[in-house]
Amino acid sequence: KGNGMIGNIYSMGLALQALEATRKFYAPRQWDCAQAFSVVSAHDYQQPMAIAQVLPALVGRSYLDVAGLDCAATKDVSPNRQLPLSPVLGTHGVARASIQVQYSITNTLQGKHFHYSTLVTVPSGSILLRVLEVAAEENPQTFSFETEQTSWGPYVTSIHGLAASTDDRTYWQFLSCWSPLQKGVGTYKPKNWEHIQAVFSTY
Repeated sequence: KGNGMIGNIYSMGLALQALEATRKFYAPRQWDCAQAFSVVSAHDYQQPMAIAQVLPALVGRSYLDVAGLDCAATKDVSPNRQLPLSPVLGTHGVARASIQVQYSITNTLQGKHFHYSTLVTVPSGSILLRVLEVAAEENPQTFSFETEQTSWGPYVTSIHGLAASTDDRTYWQFLSCWSPLQKGVGTYKPKNWEHIQAVFSTY
């Protein structure tokens, strides 16, 4: 679906590895990987875990190849499997003009319900985490938040004193115009006048 997207951009690395490793079992036709590879080669990967999962697929291998890997032979990658890595690894530009982002937090799930909204100004190209930080700096009583570092980047565990819980199966879901974000707060870059919503949710 999505012109080659398998799940979301984070699941692409392992999905490509699985499909490449099992391609000889497909019937009645072979899997056409061109669309999926065009998705990952055009994406600006920044998180180490995502890069570690997608790079093996880009060179025609999977984690299953590790046990029998001949390191001396890895230099001989066939030319048709060599893809430019610079678009995948991405570049970090310098932020220029400022943008304004509407940021809302909502809880209608537990305890005392609340909904707060603020307009945040950040440099163009800022990640969503910076929007949260500025909102918390300007109004800590309302927009305070906590994160924990994971292999996929920072994960928001609490906003406005309301913490997510695996026991309650709750989490803070981030949306743009009511559509779930496909990237985390450490990589997603809001656009000017975009409305970002953090909604306390259950799974």
